Order: sequence, then C-alpha cells, then structure tokens
Amino acid sequence: MAAADGNWKITINTPMGAQEVNASITTNGDTFTGKTSGRMGESEVSGKVDGDTLTWSANITQPMPMTLEFTATVSGDSMSGNVKLGAFGNAPLSGVRA
Repeated sequence: MAAADGNWKITINTPMGAQEVNASITTNGDTFTGKTSGRMGESEVSGKVDGDTLTWSANITQPMPMTLEFTATVSGDSMSGNVKLGAFGNAPLSGVRA
C-alpha cells in the first residue's frame, strides 16, 4: 500500500475561511484516483504521484468558478501542501488520515 492510500480529512485555509474536504485516495504507480466531498460539493479527482507528493487540479463552481491546483506531500498519517486558487493566490492545506 502506498503512503497516500486511504481516507483523509483535509483543511484548506482559504481567504474566505477554512474549507474542510474529505478525500479517499487510491494510488496506482505514478497516478492516483479518488473522490472528494465537502461544502464545495463532491467530485472525482485524479492526479500524479511523485514519491510522497500528490498533484491534482479541481474545477469548482462555488463560491465562484475557478480551477484549484493542489500539491500535497504525505508524511505518515499527515499531509501538508498548497492550493493555488486561480487568480486569488495560494492557500495552505493540511490533512490527517481519517
């Protein structure tokens, strides 16, 4: 089992306040698939795996349409990283295994 596999509770500290997202991740070599759910809705995600680092993007419509670009590094039962919020800069993310 790869380090990132499993269920995660991720908090994104956005300028509009903290957003909590539940994610389930399944890695397969240098790619992964998963599902996320939270106040911004549910979505399927897929991305790349490079060692302990995951990268993916997600299109959201709430609170406004934009593409979020995620980078997260897994270390044991925690995750930390960054989300690029379109034109709105960056937001730190942190996660714990659920």
